[in-house]
Order: sequence, then C-alpha cells, then structure tokens
Amino acid sequence: MKLSLLTDGLGNDRDFVFDTAQKLGYETLEIATGNWCGSPVIDLDALLASRQKLEELQDALKKRNLGICALNCSGNQLNPMEKGRKHAAVVEKTFRLAEMLSVDKIVMMSGLPGGGPDDKYPNWIVASWPEETGEMLSYQWEVAISYWEKAVKLAQDCGIKKIALENHANQLVYNTETLFKLRNAVGPVIGMNLDPSHMFWMGGDPILMLRALRDAVYHIHAKDVRIERYISGVNGLLDTKTIDRNAERSWNFSAVGSGHDIVWWKEFITVAKFIGYTGELSVEIEDKSMDTVTALRKSTEVLKMAMI
Repeated sequence: MKLSLLTDGLGNDRDFVFDTAQKLGYETLEIATGNWCGSPVIDLDALLASRQKLEELQDALKKRNLGICALNCSGNQLNPMEKGRKHAAVVEKTFRLAEMLSVDKIVMMSGLPGGGPDDKYPNWIVASWPEETGEMLSYQWEVAISYWEKAVKLAQDCGIKKIALENHANQLVYNTETLFKLRNAVGPVIGMNLDPSHMFWMGGDPILMLRALRDAVYHIHAKDVRIERYISGVNGLLDTKTIDRNAERSWNFSAVGSGHDIVWWKEFITVAKFIGYTGELSVEIEDKSMDTVTALRKSTEVLKMAMI
C-alpha cells in the first residue's frame, strides 16, 4: 500500500504541487483533470492535442520519481442541464488521456439525475416518503444504468480496468448498497473509491464498509471528518452550510487525525490489508481550519505512522 496525493485543492501550479508531493515522500499522484476540480494542474485539452505536452508532463513526473495511480474527473455527468453534458465530455476526454498515459484507473462519481424527465436539477432521494420518491428513484436508476453501460464500454476500449466511484453525498451511488446495485447492473469495472469522511457524517462505519465491499474497493481517499457535537447535538448531521463556514457547521472535513485519532486510522489501514487491498491511500485536503499545506503535512505524518 502506497501513499498518494490527490492534486485537487493545492492550486494549479504544477511545479509547486509536484515538488510538495516529492518533499513529503509521496510516490504517486491522483491527478484531477477537471469538472468539480476548480484548478487542475494539467490542461486536459492541450495534453490530448499535443504529444509534446504529454511528454513534458511525463518528464516532470519522472524528474521527481512520481507515478500516476489514477485520473480523477469527479463531476455530475448525469445532471439534466447543460452542465451535465459538459461534465460528460470531460469524463470521455479523461478516459482518452488515461489511455495515452497508460493509466488504468479512473476516480469519479456516479452522477445524479433529476427526479423525472422534465426536471432541471439533480434530486438526491434519501427517504421513502412521500410516495413519489419511489418513482423518482426508479427513473434515476434507469438513466444512470443506461449511461454507465455505455461509459463502461468506452472505458474498456481505452484500456481502463477500474472505475472507482466515490461514496459522496448528492450522488446516486453513496454507500455500499448503491455501489453494488450499479456494479451488478453494469459489471465489475465499477468499484468503490472509499472515502471514510463521508461515511462518518452519514452515520456509517468505514471499517465495516471495507469488510462488506472487499474486492470491490478500488481506491481509498484518506480524509477525515470531525463531528462538532455542540452543533450536531442540537441540529443533527444534515447541514447545508458551505464548508468555509466551518465554525457554524455540525461537521467539518478535517486533516487526517484531527477527526479520528491514529488508533482508528491504524485499524482502518489494517482492515484494508485484511481484505487484500494493495492500492493507494490517496490524501485529499478539504480542511478549512488551517492552510492547505499544513493540513497536508499533518495528514501525511499521521498516515505514515499509521501505516507502520
């Protein structure tokens, strides 16, 4: 098992991101290509169009002894509006870039359709009442399976062996059960990018999730959550405030070890080994209580100790 770094969140200065990863002892990168990544360190279109640009990227990585473990194109390609079509285009371009770079793993999200053919916005159904929610879910799964049948075929044509879907809120796939529903429908190219931070605030147990998913775990994001009990105890864990308002939220993304201690992370990593996971622990930084590099250093220190 190796430490990897998700480039999203560190800005768009490629040399700074690559140098930082090298200095902190990372061996591989999970490179964000666009969509919800606001500042990718690569120019997706330029790389697809220019062999020279591709070689420059490969040289920059080789110079620092860094590999690419995956490309990340997380977005909502199932959004019923124009944004969905734009995100779908980035997904297809990312598949093509993966083929050019001989990268066989993509990290992304399942996407979330609207609740019906006339909806303008995605609709995340998290309860069984009122009764029309069942109809909405049935429609969403029809849309998603239709899309993913085609996407899996395109991925395989590009030499991609694994598509790791993040268990993220406001996605059709957000837990173990929904992952297997899609995987059973479209095949084992689909697996889970298990991000424990999301399970914490959704009330699940990431360690039990590892054991339930077993060989369907294709990727792991190392990210933590701190439950702010003085707010969550009053308002619960469903919170619509933006993550920059961290002092007001019932839970917050945090550097690894700032939400759950090293004992928890040691057990998580050990159980990942028990189930045969040999991929990367890819650090993602979204802690708004400190600057990004500090959060990255803290996360790296905890994970290195937990992996011993």
